[in-house]
Amino acid sequence: MSYQALYRVWRPQRFSDVAGQEAVTKTLKNALNQGNTSHAYLFSGPRGTGKTSAAKIFAKAMNCPHSQDGEPCNECDICESITRGNLNDVIEIDAASNNGVEEIRDIREKANYAPTQAEYKVYIIDEVHMLSMGAFNALLKTLEEPPANVVFILATTEPHKIPLTIISRTQRFDFRRISPQDIIRRMTFILQEKDVAYEEDALLAIAKAAEGGMRDALSILDQALSFSSGSITLEDTLRITGSITQELLGDYVSASLVNDTEKGLSLLHAILQEGKDANRLVDDTILFCRDILIYKKTGEDALLKMSKVDDQFKSLAEEADPEKIYEIIRVMNQTHQEMRLSSHAEVYLEVATVRLTQPVSKPASGPAAGHLQEMKADNGDIDALKKKMQQMQTLIEQMQQGGQKPAAPRTSNQSRKARKQQTFKVNQTQVFKVLEKATKGDLVKLKDVWPDLIDFLPAGQKAIMKTSKPVAASPNGLVVTFDYDILCERASNDSFLLESVGDYLEKVIGHRAGMCSVPSEQWPAVRQSFIQQMKNQSGESEEVSSEEQSEPEEEPVVSEAIGLFGEEIVNIKD
Repeated sequence: MSYQALYRVWRPQRFSDVAGQEAVTKTLKNALNQGNTSHAYLFSGPRGTGKTSAAKIFAKAMNCPHSQDGEPCNECDICESITRGNLNDVIEIDAASNNGVEEIRDIREKANYAPTQAEYKVYIIDEVHMLSMGAFNALLKTLEEPPANVVFILATTEPHKIPLTIISRTQRFDFRRISPQDIIRRMTFILQEKDVAYEEDALLAIAKAAEGGMRDALSILDQALSFSSGSITLEDTLRITGSITQELLGDYVSASLVNDTEKGLSLLHAILQEGKDANRLVDDTILFCRDILIYKKTGEDALLKMSKVDDQFKSLAEEADPEKIYEIIRVMNQTHQEMRLSSHAEVYLEVATVRLTQPVSKPASGPAAGHLQEMKADNGDIDALKKKMQQMQTLIEQMQQGGQKPAAPRTSNQSRKARKQQTFKVNQTQVFKVLEKATKGDLVKLKDVWPDLIDFLPAGQKAIMKTSKPVAASPNGLVVTFDYDILCERASNDSFLLESVGDYLEKVIGHRAGMCSVPSEQWPAVRQSFIQQMKNQSGESEEVSSEEQSEPEEEPVVSEAIGLFGEEIVNIKD
């Protein structure tokens, strides 16, 4: 027989084998013992936490004729058939590939038939959130009026995508992430059964890399077994997972605590040159600092998530200033967010390292602090007097030059109010050039592609253009309104955004178009100014050429208005 992965060979076959989900397994076992099983269950939780395994064990326990204390015997024909996956009465469906209405209707029709071998017919629908809305509606009818001896078990990693009408008709069980201790305990059992030597630190590194998923942990363990030569070592495990040793992490944090920039940067470069993942370094540093804080405050190693209490760790916990540890966590968290939007992660890590290794000036305390505060207050008074003297000197100079009484200087509140009242200044010349050649056809064509254009832009530019709306378009230009003046100003000054819009329009509609930005509140006034200007120009041209015209022609302002807003909107009156 071909080799099978560890997570398949060591899949739990009893509720007692399911690691880290005691609340769920105890509830299901009690329901089986008391005969209070429901017709529909919803198992939700992160990947690799035992949802599908628990569903199969539950199906076996319901149908096993020799079930004891809610556990299947795993020896009868029904249990063995369910384990092998060839019992016709236990049907496992992948909703990701069977998400249509027809598949659910087929389930509804077959659910009306009685089970052939087992006592209950069980449908296990994995990744149920992938069903279409029509499929959910088809399933809803069956859940409202379930046939006898039919049980539905729905499993999902994203319960928020399931309609509330479905959730309300099921018993929901939330599977939590498995703790590192439970993962290590399970891996220890497997390695002992396989008679493989291992290091405790290696299993801890695997448990940290798995992030609460047993399947991920067993997959990494499988890789480590293939990579190693008869035993699982920490060095091999770190190479496979890209994790960082606790000793290196301790040295890096220690360099930050003692403000040793050179040592911090050299350690960072050494870690990155070994091929370690930058995001993993940030995550491990945050968790390591968290463990230092917890151990410093409680002194208990049972609460630690990833650290092993050794001499170096104890020394760091004793010497570390909590405020400095808080600062490391804040800076690393900010760096993690910045790295998501950049392809130069090492630059952000270098900047973070320099920031963390800079000495932080602490506020003075006691009498010295009072003396400093008094000096600061005196300095503030002197600065205020200097400013008043400068203002008076400026006023005197203005009076001497102009011979008139100058206006009183505005207070700070008035200046702030004036700044608030400043609005975005529209480039009417540029807008009028677009409006002179604007047509309704160009505007319709632009509106059709506008949502796709916004989706095409990067995240920062998409945020600016989210509230934009095209209101006029010509073959070589377009006018776009924005709800806020600040967005209008940013769009006008962002040359990269204007270039991106032009490139996209050239690719989609066949020609580039320069974008003019106008605040929504100012657009009616700008449009009215353009129409008034067109009327004035048409009136002057009529006076000059009225004697030369032999037959009446349509006024240019009328044709321009029809081209801009459509013939069905414009109403011509003499």
